[in-house]
Amino acid sequence: MSRMPAFHWKTHLAILALVVLGGLALGACQRDREKLVVYSGRTQSLVHPLLLQFAERTGIDIEVKYLSTSGVVVQLLEEGNASRADVVYLQDAGALGALAKRDMLAELPEGILRKVDSRFRSPSGEWVGISGRARTVVYNTERVNPETDLPDSILGFTAPEWRGRVGWSPLNGSFQAFVTAMRVTLGDDATREWLRGMMANDVRALPNNVTIVDAVARGEVDAGLVNHYYWFQFATERGADFGARNHFLGDSDIGALVNVAGVAVVKNSRNREAAERFVEFMLSEEAQDYFREETFEYPLAAGVRALDNVPPLEEIGSPDIDLSNLDDLEGTLNLLREVGAIL
Repeated sequence: MSRMPAFHWKTHLAILALVVLGGLALGACQRDREKLVVYSGRTQSLVHPLLLQFAERTGIDIEVKYLSTSGVVVQLLEEGNASRADVVYLQDAGALGALAKRDMLAELPEGILRKVDSRFRSPSGEWVGISGRARTVVYNTERVNPETDLPDSILGFTAPEWRGRVGWSPLNGSFQAFVTAMRVTLGDDATREWLRGMMANDVRALPNNVTIVDAVARGEVDAGLVNHYYWFQFATERGADFGARNHFLGDSDIGALVNVAGVAVVKNSRNREAAERFVEFMLSEEAQDYFREETFEYPLAAGVRALDNVPPLEEIGSPDIDLSNLDDLEGTLNLLREVGAIL
């Protein structure tokens, strides 16, 4: 057998060293190129297609962690400065306000903030609304005349004529945000009185907004307290003969609250520039069209009009309230437990 040339093993060692060093360098490059990490309190089925569009349009890698809105808040507070999150995208302004009050969010550039009406963004600039959800009364079209039968205020549903005819969902996050808004505007005592009045009036507790709208259309209840866009989901599937309609209370009544889903940049984000690009994308015409056409929410920016069969936001007459102050969810849950609306 011929002898291996003396230099051969040295050559292999040199090649091996290059491979190892190259792998280390590649690993370092991969670590240096951080992904944009989004903590989302909105469901994957609802918004993931839009977030993928952002990645496609910008070439920025994106990693999304889906939790409940309250779960995102808890996660961020637990992680503190060690959090990998760059952006939070939450379905409730109160949750964004809670993070802002704990100094977890960065102030957004003025150019971004100006794209949204001041009612739908943080007064101190830490978050901005992306899409809007109006509270409405959904009513059965055969059993209720909205002009003569429905009360002028949400407070009127405690009247005797509405006994056993109204549905609500006290476990629903949007309902709880509405109750929080009532506490902020009317006080805890008045809110407690209204909740007890509804309970004494045999209000029907249903699992969520979808079941409320369906129950109203079937005539199981005559009216329900929901967000406006659930009716559109049913109407799209079942057509114009669907037996329920939305009624917007207006006149600054707390029952006409407009809450927002919004985004913010985490204060300790390692990818601030990419995070701000994400916020800008969510306020772009493309994204705002998505919310109008796919989720039936109110667009809040880019001059995109709402759907034709909903009143414009400026005509709803929603109450003048700082949405950041809807952050005391625990107080609301305690009140709902006190009156027996939830366990």
